[in-house]
Amino acid sequence: MSENQITVREMIKSDIPLILDYWYSASPVYLEGMGADSKKFPLRKDFESRLNSQLDLNYNEKKAYVMICLFGNEQIGHTNINKINFGMDAFMHLHLWDVGKRKKGIGTKFLKLAIPFFFENIELQTLFCEPYALNPAPNKILPKLGFDYVKRYTTIPGSINFEQEVCQYKMTKDQFELLFKKIAS
Repeated sequence: MSENQITVREMIKSDIPLILDYWYSASPVYLEGMGADSKKFPLRKDFESRLNSQLDLNYNEKKAYVMICLFGNEQIGHTNINKINFGMDAFMHLHLWDVGKRKKGIGTKFLKLAIPFFFENIELQTLFCEPYALNPAPNKILPKLGFDYVKRYTTIPGSINFEQEVCQYKMTKDQFELLFKKIAS
């Protein structure tokens, strides 16, 4: 696998059915493994409407900001931020749709390309991520990317989640600038 095969771009309208298919075709076991509960999903048309509504908003108006991961020319996943306080902070999520692309380092490379968009376009000071404590993949990737472990606690992290223990990680703007200057050189 060549790193050059992995690229990112902002979500466009034609990506929305792929994002919806990822969520609505996932098995209950897979969803539970990442802390999600399909019984809490909005109607598909409502989720589609929410995603569409974000497309034409200015960065300072977005409630969610989605980046698409491409492997060659194929969309294979998305990362997004929500709970956005423009110019301050947001919470990040990562999803690789293609099972065959998981556990190959693609998620790490994908986030290295996507995180600059979050810091620069949303003008973040802090980026948080709170993966399900029992989901090993994000809990392994985040420290590798330079996120600091903050704490483990019980919460309902989002509208589609059940109550769970999460591990909170954060990356500050200073950490981002230091890390990404190293990557660029």
